[in-house]
Amino acid sequence: MAPGDYLNEMKRYFENNSRTKDFIAHTAKVHSVAWSCDGRRLASGSFDRTVSIFVLEKDRLTKETNHKGHGESVDQLCWHPSSSNFLVTASASKCVSVVNTKGENINICWSPDGNTIAVGNKVNEISWNNTNDLFFLTNGHGCINILSYPDLKLQQTLHAHPANCICIKFDPKGRYFATGSADALVSLWDLDELVCVRTFSRLE
Repeated sequence: MAPGDYLNEMKRYFENNSRTKDFIAHTAKVHSVAWSCDGRRLASGSFDRTVSIFVLEKDRLTKETNHKGHGESVDQLCWHPSSSNFLVTASASKCVSVVNTKGENINICWSPDGNTIAVGNKVNEISWNNTNDLFFLTNGHGCINILSYPDLKLQQTLHAHPANCICIKFDPKGRYFATGSADALVSLWDLDELVCVRTFSRLE
């Protein structure tokens, strides 16, 4: 399906389903949600130690599977950037199904080329830029640390927020990235200039 066709289908879906609908996915609070690269599957990770996957078919979401295996809560999940068949999850348990780590995992992400998975245990959220040559980390001091990749040498530190900088996402075209903070603000950054171009204080 072409990207334009998918967007049109999503538009029709939300127009035809303007009222809120509840989907029972977990028995405890949900920590993370993510769409697959083709927009067909929605995954959610929960404190109940499970991952649920929903499938978008025509104009409705239906539950496809529920995965168990973590010994602690599923704190974050993300899909492979170019394949809807691969999903990775991060948990507070010290040992996951494939990779043993030294700490409590709180976030995880794929590299844009799909060849590398990064797991973090002391930073709020991590991400590569779209060209796969810079690595971004947010921290509790309101900063964004930018490292070169793959040598991971610090290139620059951006003071993005006066409070804890919690999350970061890049736009599909790679021109901007957005950060969210405990100060209840979202800031939008120009990736080439590394300057904040706008902040959003009301999200309606």
